[in-house]
Amino acid sequence: MKRVCSWLLAALVVGLIFPLGCKSNTTEKQNGDGRNSAVSAAEPVTPPDPATLGTINGIVIFSGKPPAPVKIDMSQDPVCSMTGGDNFAEQYAVHSGKLANVFIYLKSGPPAAMSALAPKNVTPSVMDQVGCKYVPHVLAIMRGESVEFTNSDSTMHNIHTLPNAEGSSPIDISQGAKGTPQTKQFNQAEAMIPVRCNNHPWMNAFINVSATPFFALTGADGSFTIAGLPAGTYTLAAVHEKLGEQTMTVTVAPKSVVKTDFTFKAQ
Repeated sequence: MKRVCSWLLAALVVGLIFPLGCKSNTTEKQNGDGRNSAVSAAEPVTPPDPATLGTINGIVIFSGKPPAPVKIDMSQDPVCSMTGGDNFAEQYAVHSGKLANVFIYLKSGPPAAMSALAPKNVTPSVMDQVGCKYVPHVLAIMRGESVEFTNSDSTMHNIHTLPNAEGSSPIDISQGAKGTPQTKQFNQAEAMIPVRCNNHPWMNAFINVSATPFFALTGADGSFTIAGLPAGTYTLAAVHEKLGEQTMTVTVAPKSVVKTDFTFKAQ
């Protein structure tokens, strides 16, 4: 009996000192191509060669007769009515058949583009309140960047955003007449976030937050340009505050300029 106990004790000691088998204490999984997943996850996306980058440019066309601008009654606030001048709704900014204030961004594309980082030390974009309206009416920034809200009017305003993206918190702050600017950061990608003023119901604007540094807003001539794109196939989106969103597939070859136009029809 003593021999059996001694043998069991010896086996237990050996098992503690020399674990069975030669298995590593690091669990490794292989991808379908046979590569180690831990190594794959750590592999950085190789920055593209600047000499190979391409560009997408185009125009957003408005088809049909645009609605007539609607004049806004600002008599609710004497300061607005006396200093704001004539104020018209800005929903349809159409000039010679071209549509302004359209947000152009990437919905999908090569990893080198979709994981690109924002430029460093970017100055916050400014959204002012002038003549009891937001200026500019539409703004676009990259995720993680900030907007500085200023009040150039001699009356109190309120800045109230109404985001829909999951995890995005609304902004609801008051700003006194010619008050101190307030800067807010936007960390969730989302198109056409409404901005309202609780004090003046006619005031409205939109903030667009891109997931990548590749985006644009159409100008008064309806044109846009997105440069510095790695070669590959993209889903390009164009979104308007009233006319919704359109998408198209665009393939960018190295060192190429691709012409892409969108057309929105009057509703």
